[in-house]
Amino acid sequence: MSELRTLRNYINGEFVDAADGRTLDIIDPTTGEAYATSPLSGAADVDAAMAAADAAFPIWRDATPSTRQKLLLKIADAVEARADEIVDAEVRNTGKPRGLTLSEEIGPMVDQIRFFAGAARLLEGKAAGEYMDGMTSIVRREPVGVCAQVAPWNYPMMMAVWKFAPAIAAGNTVVLKPSDTTPASTVLLAEIIGGIIKDLELPAGIFNVICGDRETGRLMVEHRTPAMASITGSVRAGIQVAESASRDVKRVHLELGGKAPVVVFEDADIAEAVEGISVAGFFNAGQDCTAATRVLVHESIHDAFVEALAKAAADTKTGGVDDEDVLYGPLNNANQLKQVSGFIERLPAHAKVEAGGHRVGDKGYFYAPTVVSGLNQDDEIIQNEVFGPVITVQRFTDEDQAVSYANGVEFALASSVWTKDHARAMRMSRRLDFGCVWINTHIPLVAEMPHGGFKKSGYGKDLSSYGFEDYTRVKHVMTAI
Repeated sequence: MSELRTLRNYINGEFVDAADGRTLDIIDPTTGEAYATSPLSGAADVDAAMAAADAAFPIWRDATPSTRQKLLLKIADAVEARADEIVDAEVRNTGKPRGLTLSEEIGPMVDQIRFFAGAARLLEGKAAGEYMDGMTSIVRREPVGVCAQVAPWNYPMMMAVWKFAPAIAAGNTVVLKPSDTTPASTVLLAEIIGGIIKDLELPAGIFNVICGDRETGRLMVEHRTPAMASITGSVRAGIQVAESASRDVKRVHLELGGKAPVVVFEDADIAEAVEGISVAGFFNAGQDCTAATRVLVHESIHDAFVEALAKAAADTKTGGVDDEDVLYGPLNNANQLKQVSGFIERLPAHAKVEAGGHRVGDKGYFYAPTVVSGLNQDDEIIQNEVFGPVITVQRFTDEDQAVSYANGVEFALASSVWTKDHARAMRMSRRLDFGCVWINTHIPLVAEMPHGGFKKSGYGKDLSSYGFEDYTRVKHVMTAI
């Protein structure tokens, strides 16, 4: 067995081990075997990272917008230049297909960093005005302070960008924790960003990364220093963060689970819908909060749609990072494989597995593209997030029933409508209780538009000027004239 690679925390411009020397094994999901270790950070490590971020904050807060923009633009250029190296770290973390990770993630990441670099120059409040005799008011929009950020394992490097880019652009400092299963690409980003910060002679504590488990995240959120806690993760984790942050009234930003309804009306082009939905449902092994995994089909085309979707699933390939014609790799970890398998094993008698429904191979965490039909609205697999390559199909009779089924879950992140009827699409976009509604497509994201949901999918926005504003606070200044 080859020697395990050692990953380290990045605190105040230096790579360091956990203070007490504890480590976690990092597993390659394509093999199920350890390939690296990372620090299991405790209270001392969290204290050190928060102290570094806190010391850097006054200087970074007062830096000009042009200085913040310059840092982010250099980060974007470096990510672009070192794309192959970053992708190598990411696919070892996740088992994702190398080619797709390079083409589908690096470009958006670079674009998103550059978007927030531009946003840094637009941090402004209202123009001065007189709203009371003898008084002039101005509004200042300021950074919040130190941000404690926790990223998930499904898109480790991209979610790191969604966290640090708006925070840094607004003048905040960051302590970022990657998932305990996928720290490698985030540690590499720390090396890249830290080097640029050093070259620009900026405070080293602007950006810090600490590795660890759920307890490490809890210590970060409950720490006295951060003014804001931001997490992308499960509903359970989000609830715990909100409860912990409430003890000292921290600002909280939550992007949690999803159960996206995909409503297909009778006038939709079945071939086009199946192609788009199968990719949006199986991409990244369905490990996406917005994945197209809960399909609602009008009864008049239900059978034809299910047949076509099952064929598309059978034609979809999963495999290793360098395999050809592969849409997705393994599930991220053994627990996730157990969760996805459990949903299929517990299916009610009235459900029918149309395709897949089984593990692939006996090494790693691969799972076949799966389609399940014959389901009722109250079935477990309809109500709860599977987070795997599983697409469910239900039939509906009319628009009202489609809306009732679509909205009849506790999640409210994303949705889509497939129809040629523009008026119907507009009605559905108003009636669907989700943070995003796509029409005749599913899953595209752009830096300029907000991403975030309602209900148990959390609150706050990622991306866009709305996401940027979440990392700022508003101050009123009134002067007697």
